[in-house]
Amino acid sequence: MDWDKIRLFYEVAEAGNFTRAGEKLGVNQSSVSRQISALEQELKVPLFHRHARGLILTEHGDVLFKAAQEMRLRLEMTRQRLTETSERPAGALKVTATVGIGGIWLAQRIKEFLDLYPEVTIELILTNSELDLAMREADLAIRLRRPTQPDLIQRRLFTIQYHAYAAVTYLERFGEPVSVEDLDHHRILSLGGGQPEFILDLHRLTILGRNPKDPRTSHLTVNDSLALRRAIESGAGIGMAPDYAMNSNPEVTQVLRDVEMPSLEAYLVYPDEMRSVARLQAFRDFLVTKAQRWAY
Repeated sequence: MDWDKIRLFYEVAEAGNFTRAGEKLGVNQSSVSRQISALEQELKVPLFHRHARGLILTEHGDVLFKAAQEMRLRLEMTRQRLTETSERPAGALKVTATVGIGGIWLAQRIKEFLDLYPEVTIELILTNSELDLAMREADLAIRLRRPTQPDLIQRRLFTIQYHAYAAVTYLERFGEPVSVEDLDHHRILSLGGGQPEFILDLHRLTILGRNPKDPRTSHLTVNDSLALRRAIESGAGIGMAPDYAMNSNPEVTQVLRDVEMPSLEAYLVYPDEMRSVARLQAFRDFLVTKAQRWAY
């Protein structure tokens, strides 16, 4: 099959209609429609269901779209490899991390990497959802649990300890809890929203030392870990947070120090096919070095 025709088909499938695909490719709508019809005749199968509101892939079209997507990714990877050398890493690198790790730990260190490798550009995607690395939704990920997806290289970075924290101003006003039972008389701040269950489990002061069927009231529930940290710092109440986000902050203090609290292992993860890409190797080695220095 002609790659130009497949590329045209791919853009139409991505756009969902002939007009938008034509605008992106600089071709008029009628020409795009004719070329797709010609491709369908050549393959002897329909690729789209045509509706007034747009185009929907047929079963055959979906098979071709997935193949075209894989071809496009491999061509892009080949192009990027040809433009860099191991001595001079260059090109774009898409990195994903959780909101907390990426927004605090990684963001504080990224300047040094950019200074070391000025020809590498970083796209940092902060999300608690696990992007599909095999489909190149990202090139490299920092994850808070061991990955189960096959064909991924993984390396443990460090252990993240979580503890209960409150602002000094809050404790001056309400006193410090000395036991888990004392939390019954304090304002509890919680992480919520559409987070993975294992992330939510880290922040459940509402059920610490209690029957889960009879939880404490959460006076504030927020779906963003950075916003939760800000609320703790402001004196809104007591909440769970990772030590790396709070240790250097003189405005907050750890409470319930004698209570065993949860921890997570952070992993560096990337596809096996990216193993020899110079810019990924450089970023991987940089992160490992920073993690070792930080952990010890």
